[in-house]
Amino acid sequence: MIVIGVDTHKQSHALAAVDEGTGRVRGGREIKADETGHLVAVRWARELDDDRVWAIEDCRHVSGRLEQALIAAGERVLRVPPKLMGASRQGERERGKSDQIDAVAIARAVVKDGVERFPSAYLDERAMEIRLLGDHREDLVRERSKIQCRLRWQLLGICPEVEAKIAAGSLSHLRTLERLDRRLRRAGTGARVRVARAELTQIRTLTRQIDELERELLELISAYKPKLLDELGCGTLTAAILIGHTAGAERFRTDACFARQAGTAPIPCSSGKRTQHRLDRGGDRQLNRALHTIAITRAQRDQTTIDYLERKQAEGNTRKGALRCLKRHLARRFWRLLAEPPLPARPVADDHPAPATRQRPAPRREVDHTITATAPMVCLT
Repeated sequence: MIVIGVDTHKQSHALAAVDEGTGRVRGGREIKADETGHLVAVRWARELDDDRVWAIEDCRHVSGRLEQALIAAGERVLRVPPKLMGASRQGERERGKSDQIDAVAIARAVVKDGVERFPSAYLDERAMEIRLLGDHREDLVRERSKIQCRLRWQLLGICPEVEAKIAAGSLSHLRTLERLDRRLRRAGTGARVRVARAELTQIRTLTRQIDELERELLELISAYKPKLLDELGCGTLTAAILIGHTAGAERFRTDACFARQAGTAPIPCSSGKRTQHRLDRGGDRQLNRALHTIAITRAQRDQTTIDYLERKQAEGNTRKGALRCLKRHLARRFWRLLAEPPLPARPVADDHPAPATRQRPAPRREVDHTITATAPMVCLT
């Protein structure tokens, strides 16, 4: 087997093929970052070896199209965190930096840790739609928070007593915004008032968009994996994070692999006769955030969870250590829920066809030495 490392850029991609057993470089080339270049890359790889895997540096915005083309062509694709590539390059005997050196470092990082330790990319357009809408909502929330902070400073100059009465988080409620707008109308027509009213209008518009996106996410999740919403502590936004950032639970061989990706797998930090574990600060922090939200909610409202945490603390764990054990248990639970087959897509009108889904290809397959251009497909990794 060969591992093909890919160093991606906006205009071009550097490829380097490395033998899995020896780490010896089998070949390298550079391609353009377009459809023609993708076809050239696959043909070149098929000439080198029938058994191969692609390792692409985790740069979503510049590597997405290449990943889509490779998976649509039946290739196996792995994503490599940039920090692994950097560590691999430091151990190289060849000094300096170039695209080819980086591509070799990416491939050898996979060879060093083992191909099976990296989850494969997976195609799921419905999950990608949830991911995109969830990320867009997060962007709108951050933008609204910035405007809310600026509005408070304007109110402090216009009417400090009004600003003091505004509770934290209330500027996200349309009723509060309407009352504040009426108050500003009576405050005159000065420049500060005009700016404050303009910011108020922006907040109101963003709030409506955010609420509409949340309702749309609820509909999508209910039609995709409704069992997630039945879990205590897993609301619409938390379920959207779990679906979008898991990117297909099928790509994880076990719940332990998923827990490592989510940053909930314990890390040993033992010495001598002392045996203990600590929190993992790595992994996907958004997945970790979702599981942490569920854990905190259950620790407050679920008696079974409260008893579990008390038992863990009685065994000698700290409160943080007991919570780590709970998050690891939740990772196992939600990996099983996410691995269940989704509900079939609902039929829609002809002018809005349902998105097609693609099953994950089998690990072992016959090699097809022909390749044709494929329509763009969504790639989740």
